[in-house]
Amino acid sequence: MKGAITIGTIQAFILYTKQFSRSVNEIANQYAQIQTAIAGAERVFEVMDTPSETDNTAYNLTAESIRGDISFKEVDFSYVEDRPVLKNFSLDIKQGEKVAVVGATGSGKTTIVNLLTRFYDINGGVITVDGVDIRNTDRYELRKSIAMVLQDTVLFSGSIEDNITYGKQDATLDEMEKAAVFANADRFISNYPDDYRTVLTENGEDLSEGQRQLLAIARAVLSDPKILILDEATSSVDTRTEAELQSAMVKLMKNRTSIIIAHRLSTIRDADRIVVLNNGSIAESGSHDELLSLKGVYYSLYQKQFEGQET
Repeated sequence: MKGAITIGTIQAFILYTKQFSRSVNEIANQYAQIQTAIAGAERVFEVMDTPSETDNTAYNLTAESIRGDISFKEVDFSYVEDRPVLKNFSLDIKQGEKVAVVGATGSGKTTIVNLLTRFYDINGGVITVDGVDIRNTDRYELRKSIAMVLQDTVLFSGSIEDNITYGKQDATLDEMEKAAVFANADRFISNYPDDYRTVLTENGEDLSEGQRQLLAIARAVLSDPKILILDEATSSVDTRTEAELQSAMVKLMKNRTSIIIAHRLSTIRDADRIVVLNNGSIAESGSHDELLSLKGVYYSLYQKQFEGQET
């Protein structure tokens, strides 16, 4: 039949169509990758162009002289203008006191830590350490006196020894081993053939979550801080590992000013004081038993976590 399309013609047409569309898709994919690279480069250059932190102040405190008295006085702060995170926030923490901070997500718990370490400067009010405005202190000296154990532990590609001594790079081998023993980390480290010289993968992926946290605690022990911050340090581990971590952290917190941020209320029962945040302000403050007796915000949080259990 004249003018009829043969099977060969249809097959050739489909083949050419696929070849054409494949090229178009490859160009589109390359364009998407270029856009992603440009966005990444913009962020990198933004960081590179950020001015270095400067301190044009008289340095009234050193890491060695800091005792650990902390005071937030009528502090106001917002990451974005007209969207306050902390409002007229006041809190006094005495040297050696163990204070837990709880509250719903977005209530300002981690912001308190960011302001104390001067990752951000406050919009109003004043934060003091040992009675000295932290804006009149050297950032390096202030941060050197503070150790943090976070929910997500940052480890580097290197030996276990390198990762622990990151907290004090001039530490001796004996000091490093004592810190690991203090943190209960030596138990799993000794199982490796190379002991403390065992090389970890990037971010310690070959370790369990609990083992990474124990290394973070050992790092904090070695730095011998005056102020300790525990930010959700046990929220990603199982109950058995949590008990081991709690034992190490109790020893670490002894005689140190400690700020504990936690969602698991079972980990803060023994705190000297529990501060409950609500929308950037202190809703309640007191011991575990005192707050339960009030039957307020803390009581509500506790009941949600331990429904059906005796208080």
